[in-house]
Amino acid sequence: MTSTGLTTYVGPAGDHNDRAMAAVRIVGEAMARRLGAEPTVIGTPVPSDPQSWEIELERARGPLGELAARIDAVMADGLVPVSAITRCAVALATQPVVARHRPDAVVVWLDAHGDINVPGDTTTGFLGGMALSGPLGWWDSGLGAGVGHAVLVGSRDLDPSEAEHVRSGRVELVEVGPDLGDRLASVIAGRPVYFHLDCDVLEPGLVQTDYQVARGLSLEDLHACAEAAAQHEVIGVEVGEFEGDGRATADELIAALDPLFGS
Repeated sequence: MTSTGLTTYVGPAGDHNDRAMAAVRIVGEAMARRLGAEPTVIGTPVPSDPQSWEIELERARGPLGELAARIDAVMADGLVPVSAITRCAVALATQPVVARHRPDAVVVWLDAHGDINVPGDTTTGFLGGMALSGPLGWWDSGLGAGVGHAVLVGSRDLDPSEAEHVRSGRVELVEVGPDLGDRLASVIAGRPVYFHLDCDVLEPGLVQTDYQVARGLSLEDLHACAEAAAQHEVIGVEVGEFEGDGRATADELIAALDPLFGS
C-alpha cells in the first residue's frame, strides 16, 4: 500500500447506542500504531436517539459531509484512505467518493448483514440496513452513489428482499466456509479493492458488537480475506461497528488485516 490518509470518524450515523462513538477511537489508535500515522478526527459524539432512517440521516448529514470532503482530499493527494468508522451507515459518505476517484474498484463488504435494503422494502427503518445500497445507487441518500461492483462476504442474516438481490445477481455473496480467501480472490477477479469490515461478521465475542450472529469469521478467516484482497490493488480500508475488546483486542483485529497495509 502506498502512503495512507488515516481518519477516525466519531460522529453519529444511525446509532442504536453510544458505544461505537466511544470505542472507534480504540480502533483508530490501533491503526495509528500499525501505520505510524496520526489520524484526523472527524465529527463529534452525540447521545444516540434511535429514530427512523430519514431522521437519522439528517442528523448525521453535516459530519458525514465533512468526512466525504476528508476522503476526497486524501484521494486527491494520491493517498489511500484508511478509516475507523462508527457504524456501517458511514459508508453512505465514504464510498461514493471512492467510486468517483476509482470507478473500476469493487467494494468487498464483510458484514453479517447485507445492508442492501432500500426505503421501499426495509422492515426496520434502520439507516444501517441501507448502508451499501445507497452507494450502489439503489436509493438516493443525497450523499452520492457510483459504486458499480460489490461483493458481500460472510453475510448470513439476510432479509428476504436482500436474499433475492443475491439470487438475482445484483450483488455477489462469498459465504463463510472452507477456502474463503481463495473463493474471495476468485470473485475479486483482478479488480482494485475497497475493503469494508463490519465487526459483526466475526464470530460473536471476538470483539464487542451491536449484533451477535452465529457462525461468523475467525481472525484467521479475516486474515485470509485480507490476503485475498492484498493480491490486488487495495485502494482503501474502513473498519466499523467495533464496540470494545472481546476475546481479541483492537490491535489483534488490525493485525488480522495486516496484509492490506503492505510493508
